[in-house]
Amino acid sequence: MSQKVAFTEKKFIVTLIFVTSLFLMWGVLHSMSDVLNKHFQNVLNLSIADSGLIQFSVFGAYFIMSYPAGYFMKKFGYKAGVILGLVLFAVGLFLFVPAANAASFSFFRIALFIVGCGMATLETVAHPFAAALGDQRKSDLRVNFAQTFNAVGTIIGPAIGGFFLLGGDAVKNTDLTSVKTLYVAIGIVVLLIAVVFAFLKIPALVDPHGAEAADPEAVNVDVAPTKKLYQHSHFVWACAAQFFNVAAQSGTWAFFINYGVSVMHFTDTKAAYFMSLFMGMMLLGRIVGTSLMTVMAPNKLLTIFAAGNILMCVIVAQHLGWPSYIALLMINFFFSIMFPTIFSLGLKNLGSHTQQASSFIAMGVVGGAVFPFIMGQIANHNVATAYYLPIICYAVIFMFGYKFYKVKTV
Repeated sequence: MSQKVAFTEKKFIVTLIFVTSLFLMWGVLHSMSDVLNKHFQNVLNLSIADSGLIQFSVFGAYFIMSYPAGYFMKKFGYKAGVILGLVLFAVGLFLFVPAANAASFSFFRIALFIVGCGMATLETVAHPFAAALGDQRKSDLRVNFAQTFNAVGTIIGPAIGGFFLLGGDAVKNTDLTSVKTLYVAIGIVVLLIAVVFAFLKIPALVDPHGAEAADPEAVNVDVAPTKKLYQHSHFVWACAAQFFNVAAQSGTWAFFINYGVSVMHFTDTKAAYFMSLFMGMMLLGRIVGTSLMTVMAPNKLLTIFAAGNILMCVIVAQHLGWPSYIALLMINFFFSIMFPTIFSLGLKNLGSHTQQASSFIAMGVVGGAVFPFIMGQIANHNVATAYYLPIICYAVIFMFGYKFYKVKTV
């Protein structure tokens, strides 16, 4: 009789709580950067397209930092990787003070790039870290559990940003005091987490990818150990799918508030609060999607959700008022399961290549660096029309889930 596999072990519970808090934290900061788009348009007189360079700075850091972060994690371990990520995170946040004093968008982009380096390090380390905190047959469930708190963070971020940056007198505040206060406060919290984590005793972990493949359900077996990493076609397609996935996500998030203001005629603050509902749809989608995965293959669900977002983007672009706005909210529902599902499908059966593959798939986040600027060029003229562009991205994800997810043994 097969023994029931536990979600995690008692000795890992405290560590798992801390690791899960990291997912929450970068969710808050990611979604707050989309509020910064509108705030900088107001205070620094940026165009919609130029404000998209915020995402270029953050997501561009992922491309540069993900592979070094993976190497650092492999050499020094998960704990050192987390501390490095938190320190980079805090340094970037504290740099908002001189950037605000200079009222320099270029300086802000440098600070955001360093914040992005911290995020990239944490994200590269936290996914395999969460997966390692217990039996590997429950690793996907632990990662999706942690990702749920990331979704919670994306709900909190716009609410905080909307209140401090777009609410009340903040809109009229041209000296960026609200930005300094908010980001320094978050930086102090990040540093405190780093200090606590430094003293946290991590139980001994077993690297599942270096273990003997006695149980193909428990470890990630390389079905073709002589093949080079790039010869695994499902991995290559996963990198492409992740690139376009984050491209679509970052563009959709970056101009969500602009859509509310330009198309729905909301105030900045109201549009920011609707963004919390928008992020709540991602949390709902992740809960529903995780439940559906118990009865449906992940690749099939990914295909259905990608098709759903193609339809939603078409409706959003039609400028139909509330029907289009509801479709815009639904984009985040369908987006919900895409990042972790693409990640896990791309890492299937890679054996000793898994850690390196994780870094490369994480580097696919660079799609978020280039797409908002391209989308912003169209949004400068018509923000609704700009939502035709993500259809290209979801078409690639559809093809990955429908056909190219398959692991080939030869």
